Amino acid sequence: MFTGTAKICIHLQGVMTLKDKRRIVKSVIERLKSRFNVSAAEIDRLDNRRMAVIGIAVVSNDRTFTVSQIDTIMNFIYNDGRFYVGDVKTDVFAFDESR
Repeated sequence: MFTGTAKICIHLQGVMTLKDKRRIVKSVIERLKSRFNVSAAEIDRLDNRRMAVIGIAVVSNDRTFTVSQIDTIMNFIYNDGRFYVGDVKTDVFAFDESR
């Protein structure tokens, strides 16, 4: 089993209120969940109206698929247009199933 994770920092320009920020972040998270069948949540900078950190997790039995899914998700986020993507950290973990 393989788990792919991504921690994505996004910068929202022109957002004046936390309500506007949360509307955008919630939209992105819901689109990720429905389009890619992944787990996603806002994980940091909750009270900062100009920045959000989104965490994403993908689980699969194929490492190649996991890496490809993370890459596809990143392309989707980069092409959103409502924000700028800052720091991104991704990783893929293999779990030993013999335990």
